[in-house]
Amino acid sequence: MTELRVRRVAIPIGLVIFLLGLVWLLQGVDILPGSMMSGSQFWASAGALAVVVGLVMIGFGLAGKK
Repeated sequence: MTELRVRRVAIPIGLVIFLLGLVWLLQGVDILPGSMMSGSQFWASAGALAVVVGLVMIGFGLAGKK
């Protein structure tokens, strides 16, 4: 796979990971209540990590655009 193709795929995958992480984070800190993840420190931490990973992937994908 060429570098351009990898960068092109990194943006949508990073966006999905970012959005999932944001939901997990908000549920973990009990802003989005109503699930077994609400108020859980584990899901708050996992969500924060996923948000960071998603942003890094998006940044990687955008860095190669000219």
